[in-house]
Amino acid sequence: SAFESWLVAEHFKRGHDAALLSNTFSKAVFLGNGLIAILAGLLANFLVDDMAFGPVAPFDASAVVLLIGGIVIHLTWTENYGDASDSQSLAQSFQKATQAIVSDKKVALLGCMQAMFEGSMYTFVFLWTPALSPNGEDIPHGFIFAIFMLACMGGSSIAAKLMAKSNPAPEKYMQYVFVASAFALLVPVWFAGKPVVDGEAAGGITFDGKVQLLGFLVFEICVGIFWPSLMSMRSKYVPEDCRATIMNIFRLPLNLFVCIVLYNVSSFPIANMFAMCSAFLLVAALCQYKLHELAVSTGFVLGNTKPNDAL
Repeated sequence: SAFESWLVAEHFKRGHDAALLSNTFSKAVFLGNGLIAILAGLLANFLVDDMAFGPVAPFDASAVVLLIGGIVIHLTWTENYGDASDSQSLAQSFQKATQAIVSDKKVALLGCMQAMFEGSMYTFVFLWTPALSPNGEDIPHGFIFAIFMLACMGGSSIAAKLMAKSNPAPEKYMQYVFVASAFALLVPVWFAGKPVVDGEAAGGITFDGKVQLLGFLVFEICVGIFWPSLMSMRSKYVPEDCRATIMNIFRLPLNLFVCIVLYNVSSFPIANMFAMCSAFLLVAALCQYKLHELAVSTGFVLGNTKPNDAL
């Protein structure tokens, strides 16, 4: 939220065209969330399997990367202090953000979609490992993560192609993306891993695990489409002066949901948790449908044009 708020403010501060934001968001997801994450997954697999440094080694390596990133940001980024004439306390900031959510249905629907999708996505992050290896199967976690990020890169490329055109708008095509992601997370419900027979070695990834992996790849493609598209819509509807606060307000319920899932992860079958995430994604699709209707009625998005109207 801090990075996105800084980026949008800096973008307009330098006088760039608002239409270029979509392209910037797509590149950020493609290069940052995609390419760099693939390299990180390969490095993690190398440190654990080839160098035998143990499962904690990737976390130690990430601290070095974070330090380098912090130095680069400190030396090359300018600070955004906001509007000095509009200094607000924390309570006033939350009050203003809450008022924006209550007074504009588009902001509320956008926040609801964010909470539903991100909650499902972060739950997936914690569950994909036990889903693919329910009986302790030996799977290459680093390589699988790299494949996930490759799929995410593909999704961001698709988003870039879609957002380069005025039609369909993100408000339209994201309805189908949410539905596709919901069905993708139903795959581990339909192909849940079977327990091994006592005394039988777990071995490598099973057939059910391979099918689940395909479903997870589809979900990661949807994630790659989701991020730049959501950022583009937020730049349209969420007020700049309280964007970060509004985003964080909607992250409260999603963080609570993820904590509840992790706390009760041993109490419910993994298939049930994926089914719950799928239901949340269908709710997100419904919210996206309502947002599209509002966007068309308020002139933010062009409605479907009939052939006779074009004449």
